[in-house]
Amino acid sequence: MNPAPSDADPLARLLAIMARLRDPDGGCAWDLEQTFATIAPYTIEEAYEVSDAIERGDLNELRDELGDLLLQVVFHSRMAEEQGAFAFNDVAQAICNKMIRRHPHVFGEAGYRDSAEQTVAWEAIKAKERAAKDASQSLLDGVPSALPALTRAEKLTRRAARVGFTWTTPEAVIEKLHEELGELVVEVAAGDRAKMRDEMGDVLFVCANLARLLEIDPEDALRSTNAKFTRRFNWIEQALAKDGRTPEQSDLTEMDGLWNAAKATEKG
Repeated sequence: MNPAPSDADPLARLLAIMARLRDPDGGCAWDLEQTFATIAPYTIEEAYEVSDAIERGDLNELRDELGDLLLQVVFHSRMAEEQGAFAFNDVAQAICNKMIRRHPHVFGEAGYRDSAEQTVAWEAIKAKERAAKDASQSLLDGVPSALPALTRAEKLTRRAARVGFTWTTPEAVIEKLHEELGELVVEVAAGDRAKMRDEMGDVLFVCANLARLLEIDPEDALRSTNAKFTRRFNWIEQALAKDGRTPEQSDLTEMDGLWNAAKATEKG
């Protein structure tokens, strides 16, 4: 058995390790079976694990998770190289060129008064890049379908807003939200699950639009609420445990009271 590459350059070593794993002659059977499609879910998962480590403030874990994410880039690049499409160096070169192109105020002569003006210019540069690729592309092309649905909804509405297809005030969106909720209530009463699903989607889409106008990241807001719900429900569980009971041995009235107590504790 050949030892793992020991190149002093860690990135070169990683590339060599991946090449060995994908070598039909003595490589890893699992790695050899993989395709872009089968690896994609792992790539998404690793990105979430990076985000989780950041949220927890665990820099040691972040180092490890960034390594896992880098491995995903190397894996995809290796498979592309085997097909004669591109290699890792092409990926690195492409992002270098893009960063230089999108930062003319750093690598060129452009000047922006503030970050807001820079953001407008950034979006204009991206729009030109998309147009250069294919003039027949839709404005909405390039918003990845694999994004979390709430994030994708916000990005879709942001793209449409560039050409004026948007509500101009949060109040107008809130009015639309009430309208969509009313339509959902009708379908709930009718018991039509397909229509309920449709109307529920409309409600969530409008919420994403509202978050955009309020300049709030909807995923970040929901993550925060998820954490708050978890924290308060844990408080309920702990309060019941002091009495030797579990939530299954309680009821909604009692747990609702404990929930309010948890809220009061947090507000201090």
